[in-house]
Amino acid sequence: MNSICGHEKKDLLIRLRRIEGQIRGIQKMIEEDKYCVDILTQVVAVRGALQKVGLKVLDDHVHGCVQRAIKEEDREKNERIVDELMNVLAKFSG
Repeated sequence: MNSICGHEKKDLLIRLRRIEGQIRGIQKMIEEDKYCVDILTQVVAVRGALQKVGLKVLDDHVHGCVQRAIKEEDREKNERIVDELMNVLAKFSG
């Protein structure tokens, strides 16, 4: 099940391409022996950008896939969905 659609998908892809460019920039900084603090500052920026992408995907998942699954009155499936959500939250926050 996928709950990312239309303009949200386009926005996420734009963000990921921007992050890809930031990663290339960090590679170039390392190749050019730039100051460590400047490199670390860019790494923090990339981590923040990825965190925002992850939160958006998580939000879409909860408000799409999880919400649809819970509306179905299949207790076993609901348990699996909640377990899956908890596992992904543990990975995401770790």
